[in-house]
Amino acid sequence: MLRATGLFQTTNTAMSRINTKKRKRPAGLAGFLKQKSCWVRKETLKIHKIAPETRLASSLSAVEIFTVLYYGKLIKFDPKDINWDSRDRFIISKGHGAISFYPILADLGFFSKDYLANVCKPNCILGGIPDAVIPGFETINGSLGHGLGVACGIALALKRKQNKAMVFVLVGDGELYEGSVWEAIMFASEHKLDNLALIVDDNKVCMLDYCKNIIDLNPLDKKFKAFKWKVKTVNGHNVRQLFNALKSLKEDKSKSPKVLIADTVKGKGVSRLERDSLSHIKNLSAEEVDELVCKLE
Repeated sequence: MLRATGLFQTTNTAMSRINTKKRKRPAGLAGFLKQKSCWVRKETLKIHKIAPETRLASSLSAVEIFTVLYYGKLIKFDPKDINWDSRDRFIISKGHGAISFYPILADLGFFSKDYLANVCKPNCILGGIPDAVIPGFETINGSLGHGLGVACGIALALKRKQNKAMVFVLVGDGELYEGSVWEAIMFASEHKLDNLALIVDDNKVCMLDYCKNIIDLNPLDKKFKAFKWKVKTVNGHNVRQLFNALKSLKEDKSKSPKVLIADTVKGKGVSRLERDSLSHIKNLSAEEVDELVCKLE
């Protein structure tokens, strides 16, 4: 299995495990998370230049979510022991929007940063849609609508084993059109899966148009409440709001599954994509990427 020096390098494997309860928050955490989000957005653009077939807009809307979860240390993990039994599980059900997660995993030592220069190239484990062969990915999530159901099974198994690990899941708003998602939502509340936290990347654009023009799911929060979920809604690009909401949900003692509805912008940081109802299937030229990266730097 691939290994590399990570951001949290230590000579003791056990000490490299990230546990929010045992480590103090650094001063200026919000500033640090903003800085990291900017870096992740820049690296995501660079990956898209190398592999223009990747879904850029879907990946940009989730940048702050990935950043806060991992650099905010809300998820327990160990890059040197990816199958650590006490790790929190993270399932990215909207797999097409996961290229912005690659730089984070490389930075934290799950695999070599050299792989970022070869996304979608032959013999590289990093594809446009992630595979479970990639260290840090729990499941294969190419077909939408399956991630939450798989997460429910994992969460139920962990509870029966009396394992205190959490299961986090990221879905897109367009993915909520799948009936299997709502079956999982009912299952989670019926079995009181309080170790399950769903994050909805509510960027309001699916493959062919604005979601409101396909199937309008609003009011989404009330739908989850009707199924007895604990619900929070935040600005999905505000790292402080994201951190506080996710921390609150993780520490919540109710016997309900949790959902965070993150109000995001498809193609965040690229003005042309932010205003385009077809941004899901559009890419940028190499020249456009270079210009955007220069602005971020």
